[in-house]
Amino acid sequence: KHHRGMAKRDFAQNALNIVEQATGDTLKPIPEKNAAAVALGRLGGLKGGNARAKKLSPSERSAIARKAASGRWAKD
Repeated sequence: KHHRGMAKRDFAQNALNIVEQATGDTLKPIPEKNAAAVALGRLGGLKGGNARAKKLSPSERSAIARKAASGRWAKD
């Protein structure tokens, strides 16, 4: 349950907090990500898939899709 005033944390952050409290040590803080770099990387990622798909022939795209589908079905 989320309590007011508590910062939202993911599972790893909660685990780190528990370890720090149990050991009494403070581990290195996780550095903040540069928002501009994240946005730039996302922009390139959004362009990359479409550019690759345009470069491939229909038979190449079909072969890639067939391999991905067989891999998904093989996991069961």
